[in-house]
Amino acid sequence: MLHPAIRRAVLLPLLVLVGFALAGGGGAALAQQASGAATRQATSGTAAAPRRLGTFGAWTAAAYTAGGQKVCYAFAPATRSQPPRQGVMLMVTHRGTQSRDEVAIRAGHTYPRNAPEVTLSIGETEAKLYTSGEGAYVRAEDRHTVVTALRRARGEAVARGPAPGGRGNATDQFPLSGFSAAHDAISRECSATSAAPASGRGRR
Repeated sequence: MLHPAIRRAVLLPLLVLVGFALAGGGGAALAQQASGAATRQATSGTAAAPRRLGTFGAWTAAAYTAGGQKVCYAFAPATRSQPPRQGVMLMVTHRGTQSRDEVAIRAGHTYPRNAPEVTLSIGETEAKLYTSGEGAYVRAEDRHTVVTALRRARGEAVARGPAPGGRGNATDQFPLSGFSAAHDAISRECSATSAAPASGRGRR
C-alpha cells in the first residue's frame, strides 16, 4: 500500500492543474483551491510547482519535483459521476525509476474506514482498487494489466464504489481518448531506461 505521504504527493499536484482540464463548469473555483494548495507546498518547500507537459485529448500530462525526485503524471476528469461530485479524476503516475504506472482515482469524497473496494472496468479488463482517504488505488501487481487496458481500450473506463458517507454506490466514467499520448509524454519525461516496459504499446 502507498504511504500516506506518497498519496498526498500524488493528489496535491493534481489539484494544481485541474483548472487546465476543466474549462468552465466550476473550473475557476477549483483553480482557486489549487492555487491555495500550491502556495502551501511552495512555502513548505516540499515540492516545486508542476510543469504542464501537454494536453492530449481528454488527458493532461504534467511533471514536478519533490524531494529531489521527478514525478510525472497524467490525469483526466470524470465525464459523468453519480452522485455528482467535484474533482473526480483518474490518474497515472511515474515516480522516477522507483515506481511506475501508479493508477489512482480521486473520488471527490473521503471513503469511510474499511470501505469496500472500488471496481475499475476498462473494456473486458476489471481491477479491484483499495481505498484510503479520498483515493482508490490499483495494487502494484495489477498496474501493468490496467495500464495496458487503458492504452488499448476504446470509449470510457468505469469505476464503481462506495458513495459519499458509505450510503449506496457511486459510479464514475472516465474518457480514454488521448490516454496513450499522455502516457507516452510522461514516460518520456520520467524515463526508466533500466526498467522493463511498463505497458502494452497499443495506441489510440
